[in-house]
Amino acid sequence: MSAPLVLPTLLGAQVRLRGFTAADLPAVREASTDPLIPLIGSVPAHGDDDACLAFVARQRERLTTGAGYAFAVADLETDVAVGHAYLGLRDLDHGRVSLGYWVVASRRGRGLARDALRTLAGWALTLPGVARLELYVEPWNVASARTALGAGFEREGLLRSWQAVGGERRDMEMYSRLRDSTPPERRG
Repeated sequence: MSAPLVLPTLLGAQVRLRGFTAADLPAVREASTDPLIPLIGSVPAHGDDDACLAFVARQRERLTTGAGYAFAVADLETDVAVGHAYLGLRDLDHGRVSLGYWVVASRRGRGLARDALRTLAGWALTLPGVARLELYVEPWNVASARTALGAGFEREGLLRSWQAVGGERRDMEMYSRLRDSTPPERRG
């Protein structure tokens, strides 16, 4: 019998990745009004408090079901939630995991998403069996592509009609980071 998965607290330079709590409701509520976040994840569009609290509960259940690690991205100094970071385990038996992230609009442009992604990726690559990290970015989303590159991911190519977003098929750019690749802070 394997040991149960435990959600750690991970510290970055600007963020703390930790479990979601009911106190994170303001961030989820703000994310629910974003035009993109509800389309690409499970945040309810224009959710009321009950729907947003149900999102928090689902994030807390992801580890117990074995789906993955769901973290609240919190400001390191205040511990106020500003986003979400996720490590999906669906393809772990193939040596790869997927990552996703978002930061609420009011806190974007400060490097928080890059720090969260870099922190999560660095930790994920220490997990047994993980050789490859993958994430997907819509081609128009320049800020997210910059975040991925800044966190040490490399663009591999375009996946045509890869995923349904908002009821329509969308292209996605594939980004990856490998266990044996040079960390971003050592690249020159």
